[in-house]
Amino acid sequence: MKKLHIKTYGCQMNVYDSDRMQDLMTAVGYETTDTPEGADMVIINTCHIREKASEKLFSDLGRIRPHKDKMKEQGSQMIVAVAGCVAQAEGEEIFRRSNVVDIIVGPESYQTLPDLVGKVIRDKKKQINLEFTPNDKFDALPNSKAGTGASAFVTIQEGCDKFCTFCVVPYTRGSEYSREVSKIVDDAKKLVDQGVKEIYFLGQNVNAYHGLDEKKQSASLAKLIEEVAKIPQVERIRYTTSHPRDMSDDLLAAHRDIPKLMPFLHLPIQSGSNNVLKGMNRKHTRQDYFKIIERLREARPDMGLSSDFIVGFPGETDKDFEDTLDLVHKIGFTQCYSFKYSPRPGTPAAEAKIQVEEKVKAARLFELQKLLTQQQTIFNQKFEQQVMSVLFEKEAPNSGKAKARLSTQLWGKSPWLQSVIVDVENEEEVKKYLGKIAEVKILKARPSSLVGEILA
Repeated sequence: MKKLHIKTYGCQMNVYDSDRMQDLMTAVGYETTDTPEGADMVIINTCHIREKASEKLFSDLGRIRPHKDKMKEQGSQMIVAVAGCVAQAEGEEIFRRSNVVDIIVGPESYQTLPDLVGKVIRDKKKQINLEFTPNDKFDALPNSKAGTGASAFVTIQEGCDKFCTFCVVPYTRGSEYSREVSKIVDDAKKLVDQGVKEIYFLGQNVNAYHGLDEKKQSASLAKLIEEVAKIPQVERIRYTTSHPRDMSDDLLAAHRDIPKLMPFLHLPIQSGSNNVLKGMNRKHTRQDYFKIIERLREARPDMGLSSDFIVGFPGETDKDFEDTLDLVHKIGFTQCYSFKYSPRPGTPAAEAKIQVEEKVKAARLFELQKLLTQQQTIFNQKFEQQVMSVLFEKEAPNSGKAKARLSTQLWGKSPWLQSVIVDVENEEEVKKYLGKIAEVKILKARPSSLVGEILA
């Protein structure tokens, strides 16, 4: 077996894509390794949303160069591929800036990776494929094996038609495309045959899903959830990432009517200011968001909410930021992601004349994150001495004080996506609960996790 090393940046979509690239290369004789040293192939799966994405890529390529040179001195070949959104955005410029790279492949064309590798070996030429062919991609991918456990991701939708002024996704992932219902249901059935209990639907704009059903009619995300919920072995269903504009009536009803759909939703708003939302081209207002949350909580009173926030967007005033804090106070989130705005080349916001100073961004982010952490802690604390169902996915890593433990710790997820850690006495206990759902009494709440004990 040849050795394959993959380094992944960015969102769960990129993690999913890396797993599928691993599937592709495993099928042609590669096995994964944790280090680029001695690897026959290295894939860097990039994310253009992260700050200084291009600089991080070329720093990585600089660190890979000595390993590639050493392989060449030993008479072997290391193939280096750059995949993902930076590959799509930068294209052949990557070749010009680094002669380490052999292959450039976009997020909608990585299904051709084995062919591109073959051409590099056979023709001794660099290869590039940046075509947008999502339908062909999914048809060409093998059955998923990489990363399969108790929970598994299934991509149901890719691309975005929203064109937020801060985001590059429409340019690097293309327009919205949804897979057929039957193919997603087939994927889910194959995964549960491997022991999967939780299906996590992925999409850049997942609730804009509109794949064709068996009658060749457009089906909504709610309809897809209903179909997958019919699979007996599927015990939990989740989806991410959503857009407020696509929270349809039937999807709200699904949260009320389908018990397998977990009581947790990640619904990014980005800002609590209407002025900033308009500048972002979000096409919804804070009032729209409040109405959605109100209806969600009417449908599912125990709903946990998560969101994304960008502080320091061009032109954001103190009043705009106060509006964001006000929205956070009024809604109450369980967990959130928050970032300082950083310009993405090629996006309208990057060209805005009124940019917020870095020190102002940092101060605002600190204040926002302090509030969000308080809310997350309060949410977690209300589960102390309560019993909840936990899906155990893996052994918790031993570090620090945990190294001295005689017992093993298991890590799992609550219905609200909280991390839950429990002690188990021996390897038999690990086998008994790993990959299973068990009732757990919560003994202690931490800001970012819960500690509990499994009930007999």
